[in-house]
Amino acid sequence: MTVERPLDILNNARNKKVIVELKNGKQLVGILKAFDIHINTVLENTEEKENGNTTRKLGNTFLRGDTIIMISPES
Repeated sequence: MTVERPLDILNNARNKKVIVELKNGKQLVGILKAFDIHINTVLENTEEKENGNTTRKLGNTFLRGDTIIMISPES
């Protein structure tokens, strides 16, 4: 996998499970469905996790890009 631009990582993670860390300390795990240049993001089958345990099931979720600290493909 060659990464030439920062958004290449997100393009490669589309339709795969990702971990999203938010500024408020919450961690969300879901399938990355869409994003834009502002990193506004849509996740499907989203779960909120705390210490590795699911605390809430949120389903389809829209995340505003300026609330996101990190997005990482789940391994």
